Amino acid sequence: MKNENEIKTDSILFFDMDGTLVETNYANFLSYKKAIELVKKSDFNLTYNSKQRFNRSLLKVAVPNLTETELEMIVNEKEKCYNDFLPETQLNNEIVEILDKHFKTNKTVLVTNCRKDRALATLNYHGLTDKFSDFFFRQFRGGEKKINKFQNAILNLGISANLVIAFENEETEIADAQSAGILIINPINL
Repeated sequence: MKNENEIKTDSILFFDMDGTLVETNYANFLSYKKAIELVKKSDFNLTYNSKQRFNRSLLKVAVPNLTETELEMIVNEKEKCYNDFLPETQLNNEIVEILDKHFKTNKTVLVTNCRKDRALATLNYHGLTDKFSDFFFRQFRGGEKKINKFQNAILNLGISANLVIAFENEETEIADAQSAGILIINPINL
């Protein structure tokens, strides 16, 4: 694992969830598929793409002419359906080994853009919840503008960014970590 030897006793480890700690894309896709069928009463013959996370933007393309109400209904149903597909999630064993190795000696923090209920359900399913000292879930500023999850966690914990080692898989989130002053970032699956 790149930079694992840089983990010191005063290091604070930030773990992203989706795609980093736990592979959730397939469960997310299946949840959307079921939600679409429930709301639209139709099968849109969606095809799973393992290289792309199904989201609202892809939903609008896959199911044309959705009203805002239908879109919100599908998203809400998707959240309700997600627990049905928890068995389709898979641990990233390499990252879980690091968490297992360091959660008793270091501060370990979940820093995710995942909604709280879904994140906790996923962590509980895999027995990981008690391995984190703190949790930071999806947050938005006024007008639904996404905040920098890393900067938010650093400010709320009152810690120095130079103590943080972040585990993240998305390029835009890695850029956010860097802009928050995190120097050691272990990119996963890039």
